[in-house]
Amino acid sequence: MGSTSVSTPVNVGPGEVVQPEDGKGTIRVIVADTQAIFRAGLRKIFALEDDIRVVGQAESLDQTVTAIQKFSADIVIFEAALAPNPADTVSDLLRQSASCRLVVVLQEPDQEMTLDLFRRGAHGIVWREVEPEMLVECLRKVAQGEPWLESRAVAWVMQAYRTQGLRPAGSRPKVSLTPKESLIVSCVTQGMKNKEIALRVGTTEQVVKNYLRKVYDKLGVADRLELALYCLNHRVVEGTAQVKPAQPPNGHAPASPETPNTSAAASGSRS
Repeated sequence: MGSTSVSTPVNVGPGEVVQPEDGKGTIRVIVADTQAIFRAGLRKIFALEDDIRVVGQAESLDQTVTAIQKFSADIVIFEAALAPNPADTVSDLLRQSASCRLVVVLQEPDQEMTLDLFRRGAHGIVWREVEPEMLVECLRKVAQGEPWLESRAVAWVMQAYRTQGLRPAGSRPKVSLTPKESLIVSCVTQGMKNKEIALRVGTTEQVVKNYLRKVYDKLGVADRLELALYCLNHRVVEGTAQVKPAQPPNGHAPASPETPNTSAAASGSRS
């Protein structure tokens, strides 16, 4: 088998990086994974490809963040196990570097996690046992701006899309929200952000986030926009006291919206 003329960072330690001389069209990759043997294996695989260069590696989330901030990379191969909440972390990493694409490695096929990661903007999702040639093809497709999913994951995404699109109004089973959950949901549908909700409810932003995650799970929605649309279609907040907006300095309070403010809700994140 052939090899490239450019040396690869075989002896690079976790968190360290090497900036090789790249030709035009070279895909620059950061490998972030807890397993040293996996990182070493990927370096050897990519060393055989003329268009892929490993410019850095990391074995922790902090090292991954540092590598993304300090070095220019086209793709980060990111092990989901590096983060306690991989979906939230994917969103955070993408906010830090809009030009960098993420390929997430899952230990095993996981439908719920795959859908959540895909919703949050992951450009590619593969399993740990992915074949080398498939991973190489994945990187090339993602570098060209195309999404990459295993065939099973494609079926999951299509099914989720069809289910959401074809589900008749009111077909979801009714769920019971606690008074505090209903109050927080009412705030969300009025376009309030977590900080504002925390001030109005008399709690902390983290507590608000925790409540929202529970509500998402109860209602089967993924983010604030879906929550607002669900509340509009299923009249979830009807009968719930609307939270009065704070009085502005001139003493004139703005009018409260009569229906959920879906455009305002869409500007927020999942939590």
